[in-house]
Amino acid sequence: MESKATAKYVRIAPRKVRIVMDLIRGKNIADAFAILKFTPKAGAEVVEKVLRSAVANAENNFDMNVDNLYVKTAYTDQGPTLKRIHPRSRGQAFKILKRTSHVTVIVDEKH
Repeated sequence: MESKATAKYVRIAPRKVRIVMDLIRGKNIADAFAILKFTPKAGAEVVEKVLRSAVANAENNFDMNVDNLYVKTAYTDQGPTLKRIHPRSRGQAFKILKRTSHVTVIVDEKH
C-alpha cells in the first residue's frame, strides 16, 4: 500500500524542484529528511513539506510503520505559467514567465 501527497501551483520553476527531487528518490524517509534539511536549494523546503504530508498520510490513513517507509516515486510536473510584462527601451515589452509546479511524492513500505 502506498501513500501519496501533492502540492499544486507552487510558485517555483519545475526545473529547480527536479534537482532536489532527484536527491531523495528511492531513499528511506530518515535519509530523505536529512538530505532535504542540508540542501541549500529553494525547492528543498517545498519538497520537505510534501514529504512530511505523505508520511503523515501513510501513518494516519493506512497504519503504516514510519520506520519502514521509503520514497517510492517523486516527481514534479509543470503547472500554469503566469505571464508578466517588463517594459524595455523604445517602447518594447519583455515577457517574463513565472512558472509554477505540481510536486508529488509517493511513499511505500519496504517488505
